[in-house]
Amino acid sequence: MLWIKAFHIIAMVTWFSGIFYLPRLFVYHAMSTDKISQDRFKIMERKLYYGIMTPGAMMTILLGIWLLYAYTWEIYKHSLWLHAKLGLVFILTIFHLYCGYLRKQFQQDKNRHDHVFYRWLNEFPVLLLIGIVLLAVLKPF
Repeated sequence: MLWIKAFHIIAMVTWFSGIFYLPRLFVYHAMSTDKISQDRFKIMERKLYYGIMTPGAMMTILLGIWLLYAYTWEIYKHSLWLHAKLGLVFILTIFHLYCGYLRKQFQQDKNRHDHVFYRWLNEFPVLLLIGIVLLAVLKPF
């Protein structure tokens, strides 16, 4: 089971690397003015979203479900820390999908936000990461 846990952590790191980088690409994309740069950012954003983020998210979630059942859901179903962690993972999934929506807006040249919006957006997953890791390691309640 330690192998599953290790691959779960690897997948989570992969997912978060994309979650941190895509909004940063959005910052630069929103600031770009020439077509060559904009086209380059569209390619980078698509490859990051579909090639790294989404597979990382899918593997993280699937391996997490496997771990839940392997460690017997009956043991953890009353653990509030786990419910809080799963709630944060759900929010992270919504954030992931929202980034996909924003990527599509850029792809269609319909971006409505400036670079400052994306700078703030880039900070949100940091809070989720802190919460998820603290809950998983400390199991405070």
